[in-house]
Amino acid sequence: MILIVAGVAGSGKSTIGVLLARGLGWPFADADGFHPEANIAKMRAGIPLTDADREPWLRAVCDWMDAKIAAGQSAVVTCSALKRAYRDELLAGRPTATMVYLEVSKDVLVRRLASRQDHFFREDLLNSQLADFEPPATDERVLRVLEEDGAERTVAQIIAMLFRGRTA
Repeated sequence: MILIVAGVAGSGKSTIGVLLARGLGWPFADADGFHPEANIAKMRAGIPLTDADREPWLRAVCDWMDAKIAAGQSAVVTCSALKRAYRDELLAGRPTATMVYLEVSKDVLVRRLASRQDHFFREDLLNSQLADFEPPATDERVLRVLEEDGAERTVAQIIAMLFRGRTA
């Protein structure tokens, strides 16, 4: 299984993703690490990314997932997956991939981003992400999880949703 933890900046993707990977004993990748240097430079400068900027980044995330699938490994990866087209690309042809979208209020996002240090995503870019964001529709293969009650509780909720009804 490939688990994609998605949400806008500040939603807790990295925190939740790391905790899930540790708890499940799976490899972890943060999609921030797949951005080309040009994307990182733009975000550091406060310039929002375009669809064209995101294309090689999404391809790199897909390539990483495909390598794990080909190796028969389960893994966790984070990715903002702001638009339906991005989510469709990440899930297409990958029946063992599951996406969990972390829902967080704007107030919590702002507070979290303001407290970040040493991250290339600037707080003032949040509004551009929210403007680009297309909430997952009911026909998408996406589990929606409210992530405002603490990381451990959220991870427990995700694991329960993923493995409900399965036996060890």
